[in-house]
Amino acid sequence: MLVSQYNQILVVTSFVVAILAAYTALNMATRVAKSEGLPARLWLAGGGIAMGIGVWAMHFIGMLAMDLSMSMRYRTGLTLFSMLVAIVSSLFALWLVSREQLRLRRLLPGAFVMGTGIIAMHYTGMAALEVSAGIVWDKTWVAISVVIALLASLIALWLTFRLRHETAQDALLRLGAALTMGIAIAGMHYAGMKAAQFPATTTMHHHGIDGGWLAILVSVVALSILGITLLVSMLDARLQARTSLLASSLAEANRELAQLALHDTLTRLPNRILLEDRLDQAISKADREGTHFALMFMDLDGFKAVNDAYGHDVGDKLLIAVTERLHQPLKGQFTLARIGGDEFVLLAEMDEPDDAASLASALVRAIDTPFAIDPYELVVTVSIGIALYPHDGKTDRELMFNADAAMYHTKHVGRNGYHFFQPSMNTLAQAHLQLMNDLWLALDRHEFRLLYQPKFHAPAGPILGFEALLRWEHPQQGLLSPDLFLPLAEKTGLIVPLGNWVINEACRQLREWHLQGHTEWSMAVNLSTLQFEQPALVRTVLDCLARHQLPPESLILEVTETTAMSNPDESVRVLTELTNAGVKASIDDFGTGYSSLLYLKRLPACELKIDRAFVKELSGESEDATIVSAIVALAKTLNLKVVAEGVETTAQQAFLTQLGCNTLQGYLLGKPVTPQAVDALCSQAVPPEGASAL
Repeated sequence: MLVSQYNQILVVTSFVVAILAAYTALNMATRVAKSEGLPARLWLAGGGIAMGIGVWAMHFIGMLAMDLSMSMRYRTGLTLFSMLVAIVSSLFALWLVSREQLRLRRLLPGAFVMGTGIIAMHYTGMAALEVSAGIVWDKTWVAISVVIALLASLIALWLTFRLRHETAQDALLRLGAALTMGIAIAGMHYAGMKAAQFPATTTMHHHGIDGGWLAILVSVVALSILGITLLVSMLDARLQARTSLLASSLAEANRELAQLALHDTLTRLPNRILLEDRLDQAISKADREGTHFALMFMDLDGFKAVNDAYGHDVGDKLLIAVTERLHQPLKGQFTLARIGGDEFVLLAEMDEPDDAASLASALVRAIDTPFAIDPYELVVTVSIGIALYPHDGKTDRELMFNADAAMYHTKHVGRNGYHFFQPSMNTLAQAHLQLMNDLWLALDRHEFRLLYQPKFHAPAGPILGFEALLRWEHPQQGLLSPDLFLPLAEKTGLIVPLGNWVINEACRQLREWHLQGHTEWSMAVNLSTLQFEQPALVRTVLDCLARHQLPPESLILEVTETTAMSNPDESVRVLTELTNAGVKASIDDFGTGYSSLLYLKRLPACELKIDRAFVKELSGESEDATIVSAIVALAKTLNLKVVAEGVETTAQQAFLTQLGCNTLQGYLLGKPVTPQAVDALCSQAVPPEGASAL
């Protein structure tokens, strides 16, 4: 027998190729398992070919490593056939481990088929050797190689199936598994080589493929194919990881958007959109199962006063505290939503009306206790209206409308309580709704009017200018005062276009009076809180002044103390921008809000306007007189003029003049009048002190 020796470099190369083929197989299994459709089939085909060539190359390089002291040649057909067997076996293995489950009844036959393929590949490759005498086989080593091939296939399939998912832990296990599988595959090959014995008379044919350069070619090609396949797999894994991260981030962003779209940003309660969806579901369930539920419309009593007095920050904290209180009595299936500033709606399953009454009473008691909002102790109450399904409405709109009507009835009869809906309540609610609908059309129908109340130099003249006062000439109800419709305009957002109309109309009228020769007159216009917060306010005002060719100093914008203090820094910025352009600013209703003297000093205002509530009860020794005296003294310290409104008696006129008020305004001197009546006013002489000009 010829004594066979092995080329150490090729032996090491064969082991490297085996381990790399095993690692590639594990990566390909991951790609196939994580893909679907055409990409999965492409990964299966590409992975099977690369893995098959790798396993075949390991066996072939191992055969080329055998040195029998003579030139070795191989039959081309059988050599290529052995490679085909390796590729088919690898395709089968990858297909098997890419299934969702790999039970024992599938694993054992699969390992047998794959092991048989590896054995066939090896011995077909051995048969490709061109030798004159046949190879003598050691049956013991042949049997050992067969057992190793079957066991190696079983272990390889099981490990590949278990490690086909990409995790940080599996990455280390995959490396260990590749080493184990590579050594097992190489062990099978060299056991099979041990089984091959060549007689001493063996000679090689001179045709076929020369093994000298073939060893180098196979090594380079196999390593290149495996390396490229592995690199592509790793790049795809990284791309999938980034895609997965992006998809995860996108899903999180979508969840956040859904949260923002369906929930109130302050209290995190469901908003109107989500409430309507829950209400539709509740109606469907009630119809299907014959159950009942209650819809409670809740509105806080006194919240606006708190918000005006202490600012929006305190108001927001109070709403959060109210939300926590409202949750306390709630049990079972319910939806608590916030649909407006201080409006909440509760949807709760109820068996009997008494259950709704008990729950509403508990909610009223929960809110009735004072709230500790550092550093204040605040008191608000809640008015609740209850509508029951299906008794008080068949649709979501009917239920909401009727619950709202019941809530308004609660407010009408004393607040801080609850009432069930009654059909008679619809009269008041219907009138309220009709007024709101009419309000939307009023601006387009030119139903709004401005009246002008003169402002006099103390004590009785001359006229310094006018304050524009809004009225609504309703087609059926006649001339309506602002307190009847402005809250609705603020609630619906109509206050912004309405306020812009007031500015424009007041500037237009003032321009007419200037053209008539009254160039010394100014015009005061009130700004609502919502209008003052509009980013386009400064541009709107300046555009109106330019359009009507008015000097900026002829326009006075009146901002209430509460509005100015709700966001002091922003108020300073906006008013500074306006006053830099020449427009004057006045702090209206001074003394009724909550101001910081630090911010008041920074506000670029030209005057303070004393609220009529202090002027109304004015007398020499009253508490209101003390407050007015303090306001006037403060204004003089800050170099601000003082305007007193609501002057109705000669005593008030004399007292305010004596204190040092610069400007007086009120029914004693002049009522709000139409532009046409202003001409008649101007034609009269300045009234004597104590007499009305109108």
